[in-house]
Amino acid sequence: MTPDSSPSSDVPDRQWWKEAIVYQVYPRSFNDSDGDGVGDIPGITAKAEYFDSLGVDVVWLCPVYESPQADNGYDVSDYRSIAAEFGTIEDWEHLLAELHDRDIRLLMDLVVNHTSDEHEWFEKSRRREAGYEDYYYWRDGGIGENGDPVPPNNWGSFMGGSAWTYDDEREQWYLHLFDEKQPDLNWRNPDVREEVASLVEWWLERGIDGFRVDAINYISKPEGLPDGESDREPTGIEVFSHGPRIHEYLRELYERTFANYDVMTVAEMADTTVDRAGEYLGEDGDGLNMILHFEHMDVDVSPRGRFDPSEWGEWSLVEFKEILSRWQTGLGDDWNAQYLGNHDQPRIVSRFGDDEAYRVESAKLLATFLLTTRGTPFVYQGEEIGMTNEEFERLADLDDPMTIGAVEDAAAAGRAGSFDELREFVNYVSRDHARTPMQWSDDEHAGFTTGTPWFDVNANYPEINVEAARADGDSIWHHYRRLIDLRHREDVLVYGEYELLLPEDEQLYAYTRTLGDERLLIVLNWSPEPASLDPDETDADLGLANATTLLSNYDPDATPVGRAFRPYEAVVFRL
Repeated sequence: MTPDSSPSSDVPDRQWWKEAIVYQVYPRSFNDSDGDGVGDIPGITAKAEYFDSLGVDVVWLCPVYESPQADNGYDVSDYRSIAAEFGTIEDWEHLLAELHDRDIRLLMDLVVNHTSDEHEWFEKSRRREAGYEDYYYWRDGGIGENGDPVPPNNWGSFMGGSAWTYDDEREQWYLHLFDEKQPDLNWRNPDVREEVASLVEWWLERGIDGFRVDAINYISKPEGLPDGESDREPTGIEVFSHGPRIHEYLRELYERTFANYDVMTVAEMADTTVDRAGEYLGEDGDGLNMILHFEHMDVDVSPRGRFDPSEWGEWSLVEFKEILSRWQTGLGDDWNAQYLGNHDQPRIVSRFGDDEAYRVESAKLLATFLLTTRGTPFVYQGEEIGMTNEEFERLADLDDPMTIGAVEDAAAAGRAGSFDELREFVNYVSRDHARTPMQWSDDEHAGFTTGTPWFDVNANYPEINVEAARADGDSIWHHYRRLIDLRHREDVLVYGEYELLLPEDEQLYAYTRTLGDERLLIVLNWSPEPASLDPDETDADLGLANATTLLSNYDPDATPVGRAFRPYEAVVFRL
């Protein structure tokens, strides 16, 4: 199942997961096979040929485990069962077989910082059943000055409010860094770690090809659970992120499970720097293959946190280049996951491009960037057709508990008196933008379902849909397909060294990829105004006179100098 790539003696440590292109599927919103309005596993299986036609090598499946769906599946109540709304284990096995028949691997989501409060472990723990008493973080609280009970510390939840909820049955508070229906597992308990290793091995034995590991940098909490003292949100993140025993826990899990299989492991780790990343990666670290970091995702948010409505929306290409280039060059031989959007982020063309006048051009530029930089590219469903943000008019239009929690926190703190005061902020940051149903055609409900969709389809689906994109040879979809083909052919795009040019240029993002004698130049005019490349300002001997065009989003025979790059023009040159 290794993607086709040209052999090169200059390639160090060739690995299939470095050469792969990953396509992320959000099952609830991908394709509904039975008309109940919710996407499902048979619906994904029906699109197996679609993945193959696009050329992707791995499908990452967001959670399909049994769950009460408080956080759209990231609250797991049974790790070894499939949620009925998505199908059956037999449906899942059919999907796996159909993907493998096409040399496409399957990546599952592993959610083990927390479970659902409806998981049997939590139900036994709240009853203090023998052996389960400390599967979670239970603590006594205090009494406030007004006589009301107060939580054990001041930690806040990512979903808004306190990270503690009082349980009447156990008569104690339990910790939940996310929704109150997502209690945190106590990884200090070796029985918990053994349970996690067992369920990981259970899925690996069923033939999957790896895991994307959710929120894993929060699994180790410090002794005593001390209060947070910074003004970052949520309160306490500087205390509970990257805790004191995290490397012990992850290395133990790796040696018990991942080390025994040829699999891809991708760790979601917010609040992670380049310097810290190396501690987790490779045999010299904790054995993980790559990290989904958030630093470039924070380029347009407040230093206090993404859901701080006091400061958001402005970003600088110069700063963006500095962040990405640091991750491109600072990991040494370690690897990175490269992405611009996913189920937790707004649509990339609305956030980093121009979803109106230059939607097609800027979406192609973003694709060019994603697929020509160092690291395994992750494409989120709908990016390949340039899907855009929706416009939410009321709080009732939202589904995402994180966005709703941020709005409620802002109101409680007196930062806003109504949703209208926060509407522009919400429409910029909401995770719900990525969760509107996939737009397959101009049929009713975008061809996603024959029933009533669980979440409203974006109103622009008659113009923006897969059917129209595949029929247009110059569409965003075909640009992705050509870029994927190019990356599969050119080892330099996978393994080549990255060098940033023009770091202070506010319009052009230009860089080279070099592997042995092979050298490519990528020029992206990341702006709606023309921009020219001056080779005298690059401080590099590029040999531009002999450059040839490999791929462009405007002309097949573009030249790097002597002209202006048009708005959102993106070109890959061979030097």
